[in-house]
Amino acid sequence: MIATTFESVLAASVAAVFCTAVGFPIARLVLPRAVVLPAAPALGFAAHSAAALPVFLLFGFSRTTVAAVAIAALMVAGLVAIGMVASDRRAACLRAASSDRETTSVRAVLALVLAAALLAVVPAAAVAPKISDGAVLLSAPIFDHAKVAIIDGIVRLGLPPANPFFGEQGEAGRLAYYYLWHVAAAELSAGLGITGWAADIGLTWFSAFASLGVMMGVAARLSGRMLAAALVLPLAAAGSMRPVVSALLGGDRVAEILDWPSGFSGWMFQSAWVPQHLSAASTAVLAVLVLPRLAERRGIRRDLATVVTLALLIAASFALSTWIGAVVLPPALVVACVVLLWRAAPADRPRLLALAAVAGAAALVLAAPLIVDQLGTVGARGNAAPLVLRPFPVLNAALNIPETLHRALDLAAYWLIELPIELPAIYPAGLAAMAIALFARRSEPGRSLTFTLVALGGVGLLVPWLIASTLGDNNDLGLRAVLPAVLILTGFAAAGLAEWLSRGQYLAAAAALAALALALPDTVHLVRSDLAGTETASSRALAGTAEMWAAVRRHAGPAERIANNPLFLADLTPWPVNLSWALLANRSSCFPGRELALAYAPLPPARRDAIDAQFVRVFAGTGTAEDIFDLAERSGCRVAVVTPQDGAWTRDLFAASPLYRLAEEQPGRWRIYRRSDVAADRPRS
Repeated sequence: MIATTFESVLAASVAAVFCTAVGFPIARLVLPRAVVLPAAPALGFAAHSAAALPVFLLFGFSRTTVAAVAIAALMVAGLVAIGMVASDRRAACLRAASSDRETTSVRAVLALVLAAALLAVVPAAAVAPKISDGAVLLSAPIFDHAKVAIIDGIVRLGLPPANPFFGEQGEAGRLAYYYLWHVAAAELSAGLGITGWAADIGLTWFSAFASLGVMMGVAARLSGRMLAAALVLPLAAAGSMRPVVSALLGGDRVAEILDWPSGFSGWMFQSAWVPQHLSAASTAVLAVLVLPRLAERRGIRRDLATVVTLALLIAASFALSTWIGAVVLPPALVVACVVLLWRAAPADRPRLLALAAVAGAAALVLAAPLIVDQLGTVGARGNAAPLVLRPFPVLNAALNIPETLHRALDLAAYWLIELPIELPAIYPAGLAAMAIALFARRSEPGRSLTFTLVALGGVGLLVPWLIASTLGDNNDLGLRAVLPAVLILTGFAAAGLAEWLSRGQYLAAAAALAALALALPDTVHLVRSDLAGTETASSRALAGTAEMWAAVRRHAGPAERIANNPLFLADLTPWPVNLSWALLANRSSCFPGRELALAYAPLPPARRDAIDAQFVRVFAGTGTAEDIFDLAERSGCRVAVVTPQDGAWTRDLFAASPLYRLAEEQPGRWRIYRRSDVAADRPRS
């Protein structure tokens, strides 16, 4: 079934209310006061998700366990809240106090919450279907949301997740992906009885909304002004300066000089494409906000709460994104701990070091199942090393420059060209505000917090600069590892701009606002494309496939794999994937195509390409009986679907094979075949 607006809004609302209810009492214990309310949704999401995953792995994932875990989380949050009220002797005075100023502040907070909620609609709309005159229009980011198949698979088959994209001989297979975000979406799907696609849309909205809250909290804490929190919204929405540069220099000239725009971008772009990485970045920022609290002597109860929360945040960051949680956050935490130890009194250092070590060890235990999975899948891919030292490619590889000089120029161009072009609104202003905060001679209670934020932001910029991933066609590490820095730079830029405006430093403020203006053309383009979608030749055909997949489910068991053309309706996305299957089938595939296998199936490149070519041949109608045998036996395809868009519609190898029997046919629309009970030997070529 195609995701409905009602289901998507329901999922988003439930996620926001539940995570805020869980996160707010914890935030009051472990976060600075200015950050408590805006960061509560992200904190509640990370803490609940990290704590719930081991429970689901031990007791199974079902609607019952989802409900039980949710109730338990709310009960724990309630107990924490009761304890906080009981220990706060000033609570009655705070409740009794009322002034026009406080009323205004409440209204301002509500206005900011509403504005953030509206801005978060844009990335959610990019994932949602747009119905127009019987056609289903999709936006480009839907390509990365083929992971709806993971959500449906978790609801259908439980945890640990089966690999919906590939399984040898039809087995469950190992999922080569970090999946905590998708477990959270599956909780919404199972708990509310909605489709995985609707849960994905709702959680995409929530991830964007929660990340805005984290940035607002950082800005408010750094600045002490509500204006800073408000400025986060336009700064976060800012796009790239590339359209302006192309207009000034000529698009062809820019394309000759610079590498293609690969997705190394700010919040507006990445919130729609990769909400799981955005959630990991929000969680990483929360971890460095919590870390300085370990240096404060606040009593055993608060120390314990801080250690537990920090462990949950570190584990959640890894389980949401290996790139952020395993490559960016650990070195940032080490640097931050060194700074905290250096600033702490000598007598306090052993205690601080012990608490940090306990939090780290607990995080390793919580994340252990995913760590084992990730290590296993890296080996199965056959890569010599998942990470290599390599400068981020900024200049076009086709330029006639010697390799050594090219790499040296890339090192400088990253800071002087890539970051200013892709992050124009936050990079210069954010760096300036960071420098001012770091080198200011005045002492303030939150100075340690400034250092920890700078540590994470610095590592978030350094990792993409020097290290590249080798597990896919794109440098996914570089594209996503920058996200913690994006959130922190946005917070610093907003705080700096608010400071400059308030103090009458209009030259600095004008420069920051001019940079923001240069990003507006790309912002308009992103908003328009996310909200409107793009009509293709297959948009009308997609609308009719929901009925086909409902028919397939009648003939395929929950754990059985189906064969479908990897190139079916491939023009729906920028890169060819079988999106109809991923969004609507609610069944596992024996092989949905190279692009999806590349990211999610632990296969060596040569074998992945060979399987892809075989499936393409079969559904193009140019395969052989031996190919059909491999689909039935080696790939474990229990059910096969042929449509008029396939070459196999007129040269149907399934119909000619004794290994499959026709289970259902809709003339001119589809044929569904099921694996017969006939035993057969491999045909001789």
